[in-house]
Amino acid sequence: MQKNILEYLEKTAVRVPDKIAFSTGKESMTFREVQTQSRAIGSHLASMGLYGESVLIFMDKHPRTVTAFWGVIYAGCFYVCLDEKMPRARIDSIIDSVKPRAVIADKKNYKAAEALSLEFTLLYDDISAGDEDADALASIRCRQCDTDPIYVVFTSGSTGVPKGVVACHRSVIDYTESLTDALGFDENTVFANQTPLYFDAPLKELMPTLKMGATTYFVPRMLFSFPVRLVEYLDTYKINTVCWVVSALVQISSLGALEAHTPKYLTTVAFGSEVFPRKQYDLWRAALPNARFFNLYGPTEATGMSCYWRADRELEADEPIPVGRPFDNTDIILLDAENKRAEQGAEGEICIRGTCVTMGYYNNYERTDEAFVQNPLNSAYREIIYRTGDIGKYNSYGELVFVSRKDNQIKHMGHRIELGEIESAAMKREDVARAVCLYNKDKKEIALFYVGEPDEKQMLTELAQALPRYMLPSYVEKMKALPLTDNGKIDRRTLIERTNRKENT
Repeated sequence: MQKNILEYLEKTAVRVPDKIAFSTGKESMTFREVQTQSRAIGSHLASMGLYGESVLIFMDKHPRTVTAFWGVIYAGCFYVCLDEKMPRARIDSIIDSVKPRAVIADKKNYKAAEALSLEFTLLYDDISAGDEDADALASIRCRQCDTDPIYVVFTSGSTGVPKGVVACHRSVIDYTESLTDALGFDENTVFANQTPLYFDAPLKELMPTLKMGATTYFVPRMLFSFPVRLVEYLDTYKINTVCWVVSALVQISSLGALEAHTPKYLTTVAFGSEVFPRKQYDLWRAALPNARFFNLYGPTEATGMSCYWRADRELEADEPIPVGRPFDNTDIILLDAENKRAEQGAEGEICIRGTCVTMGYYNNYERTDEAFVQNPLNSAYREIIYRTGDIGKYNSYGELVFVSRKDNQIKHMGHRIELGEIESAAMKREDVARAVCLYNKDKKEIALFYVGEPDEKQMLTELAQALPRYMLPSYVEKMKALPLTDNGKIDRRTLIERTNRKENT
C-alpha cells in the first residue's frame, strides 16, 4: 500500500530519469534532478534535527521551488509556501500560526527571508548540492504514516484572517489517483500551470506529473495580461492540458484571443473555482470542438477538487454547467436547514466526506470545529464531514449542480434574493463579457460590476426590464477588467471596497 507521495517521484525517476518534469520554458529540471536535489535537501534538514514541523519556502515560481517541497517532505516535515508579493502582515500572520524554525530561499528572496529572523535561513543552492544521507532518509520513511501532514496552505476566510488548511499524504494520494483516472492523464500529458505555488490548486499538475511522468510548465504570470502571447506560449511548448481557474480562460476568450490564435495542441481543458459564464464556455467549446472539457469543483479543505463533470452532452441554453459526480472514495451529502438529507431535486448545503477531507485549520481549533463537523446523519460513531457553505442540487441527469454560496443569498428590502440571478440578467446581453454581483452589508446595497459595451444607465434600464424593482442594484460600475486575486479568482473584497470608497455617478 502506498503511504507516501514521494513514492510517485521515486518510481518515475527510475522509469524516465532524463525526461523534463518541471520547466519555466527557459529553465528545466528532469525527474532525476528533482529526486537527487530533493533528497539532498531532506538530508540537510534531517541533519539539523528538523522533523514533524513546518518549513517555509520563500522562492519564486520555478522547478526548484517544487523540488524544495519534496525535500521538506523527505525530512518528515511539511512545507508552507510564501511569495514575495504577499503583504508583510500576511506573512507575519502565517509565521505566527505555524511558528517555523527554518526557511528555504532562492538567491533573489534570500535577504527577504533573512528579514523574517527565523532560527535558520537556508539557501536552496547550498542545501540542494549536498550529499544525501540514505540511512537518515530511510529511518524517517519508516516512521512516517499516511496521516502525517505534508503542507499547510493558507486561504483567507470571510474575515480576511488567513486560515491554514492542513493536508496529509493519504488525502493527496487519493486525490492524485482519482483525478488522474477521471481526467485521463498519462506520461504524454503536458500541463501549463497557472496558479501560484502557495495555493493547493497546483496539485492538479504537480502530482499527476510525479505519478505519470508527465511534464508541467510554469506559465509566467505576466502573460495572463496578454492573451495572444499566452496562447502563443501554449503552442511553443506544445501544451495539451490546462487546469485553470475560470477567470484565466475568460481572459482569453472575452478579448477575442481565440479568434486571433486558437491553441494548436490543447486537447484537455479543465476549469473550476468559479462558475464559467455560459457565453465564454460556449466560445471555448466552439474554438476547440475536439477537446475534452471538464468542470471541476471542490474546496481547499477537501484537498482541492472533489467533483468533476465531463462535457459529454450539449447543454440547454439556460442550463448551468454541472459539477457532476464526486471523485472515487468521496461522497457528497446535501443537507437542508434541519441537517437532514435534502429531498431529490431540492437545494441543500454541499457537505463532503471521505479521505479527501483535510485535517482542519492549523493551530485554530475554533474555526476547525465550525466547518469540520460530525456527520449529522450518523449518530453511531465519529465521522467528520466538511461543510462547504455552498448550495447545490441534483439535476434530472443525477448530476450535482452548484447553485450559489450560502452568503450569496441575501435578505434585502424584506425579500430573499439570489445574487446570481442578477448576474445572469446582466449577462443576457451579447456585448457583456463578465458580470459579478455583490452585497455590501454595511451600506445595505446591491452592487453590480461588469465588463462590456453598455454604460451604467443602459445596464440599469436593461435590468429594470428583466428584474423586479427590489432586485435592482443601487451601485453599478462598468470596468475594463474585473480585479483578480493571486490565484485568478474574482477579487470580491476589492470590489466591495470600491463601493465603500466611491459614489455612483
